[in-house]
Amino acid sequence: QVQLVESGGGLVQAGGSLRLSCSASGRTLSTYPVGWFRQAPGKAREFVAGISWSGERTYYGRSVEGRFTISRDMPKATSYLQMNSLEPEDTAVYYCAVRIGGGSVVDPLSYHYWGQGTQVTVSE
Repeated sequence: QVQLVESGGGLVQAGGSLRLSCSASGRTLSTYPVGWFRQAPGKAREFVAGISWSGERTYYGRSVEGRFTISRDMPKATSYLQMNSLEPEDTAVYYCAVRIGGGSVVDPLSYHYWGQGTQVTVSE
């Protein structure tokens, strides 16, 4: 069993930055790929970023590429999402998730464990 906890969300003005953290307890997070997703009211859950278990490969959704950076700290069993140049359209609840085994990096259904989410609100 893996328990995930996100933190770092909040209210920020457009153009600002936030860094989200996803910490894990229970079974180690270190050997599993991690993904970040977001969901705005009335919209489907959207892939934001993903990172391989080794940290060597990263993936980004089109709407955030060049502005967001995903990383992981193996000893701390923590993943980070650095978000720069935030826009009001980035407002959503952000979730981290762990993928056990194969499946699509961008498909939420491929992920087995999820955090409770953290709210990010970007004002004009």
